[in-house]
Amino acid sequence: MTRPDVATVVTVRRDASGRDVASELAPGTFLAPRPLLPAADGLQLALVGTTAGLLAGDDLLLRITVGPGARLRLREPAGLVAYDHRGGTSSWRAVVEVAEGGELTWESQPFVVSSGAAVTRTMQVALAPGARMLWRDTLVLGRSGERGGGVRALTRAVHGGRELLVEDLDLTDPDVRELPGILGPNRIVGAVTALGADPGGPPHPSRMDLAGPGAQIRLLDTGAPAVDRELAAVWRSWRASYGTAPRTGP
Repeated sequence: MTRPDVATVVTVRRDASGRDVASELAPGTFLAPRPLLPAADGLQLALVGTTAGLLAGDDLLLRITVGPGARLRLREPAGLVAYDHRGGTSSWRAVVEVAEGGELTWESQPFVVSSGAAVTRTMQVALAPGARMLWRDTLVLGRSGERGGGVRALTRAVHGGRELLVEDLDLTDPDVRELPGILGPNRIVGAVTALGADPGGPPHPSRMDLAGPGAQIRLLDTGAPAVDRELAAVWRSWRASYGTAPRTGP
């Protein structure tokens, strides 16, 4: 009998001296949290891969909790590849909770969906009043020379008990997603999303304000470099407003 996949768990709190500390760093089947050099604007952690990318039957689960007034800077040093599932399916799930006055910035690397893969990716975020999150992500449909497999990306973010962003991005059928008005010839889908606060920054033609405090800029292209350059500039601009915000909460 196959053993169930183990979740990666990250729990961060603010101690009595005002430092951001990890109260739990538990490696999972696919990713392990690793501390980075100390920083003045929050605890810095890397999510390091511990096994090959997603195969059929894999269930990658992340549980991330940021306590009241704490700050977590999460980075991924390498991207994730979903390989040919040969008729099977896999899933990637993240459950994020940020308490009052807490802050999470998550700079992820590309999520590559190889031809033959069939992945469901779920991001579930619960923000308390005064909490916020900044997230950068990129979906890549296919490795070099591939058309790419299928991915369904589900996002639900709640702020203070009210829905802030609810999205079902269904890119499972290449014939449908390649139609004009959907993706067309584009195979790169990149975004920077601010949840719980207006990130400011200069105007951008692709900016979408959310149903509450927050915004998203999403870009499409046939190649990764152009998307990466533009989103990197957005990330730096929005990230600067997060790094300078005063601490709130307990």
